[in-house]
Amino acid sequence: METKSWEEIKDKVYGKIGTERRDELERETESFKIGLLLRKAREERHLTQQQLGEIINKKRTFISRVENDGSNITLKTLYDIVEKGLGGKVNISIDI
Repeated sequence: METKSWEEIKDKVYGKIGTERRDELERETESFKIGLLLRKAREERHLTQQQLGEIINKKRTFISRVENDGSNITLKTLYDIVEKGLGGKVNISIDI
């Protein structure tokens, strides 16, 4: 049996980069990573979801949703969480 890389598997199952299905997978993956990064940063600062929510005036359930799926978050909220809530800095890049 031939061993395949993760990229080869994604190409076969979801199509090559640039196809609609593959691009959707890549966006979902990036959204998931945002949630994981936010959770990690919150935990490193020893904050509960409740405490972070209080700092930025959001409910604990909202923080939980963002950490589990960062796809439905506005830039303003991202800045509030990272800068106001966690004392960090947001860096965004766009590849064209």
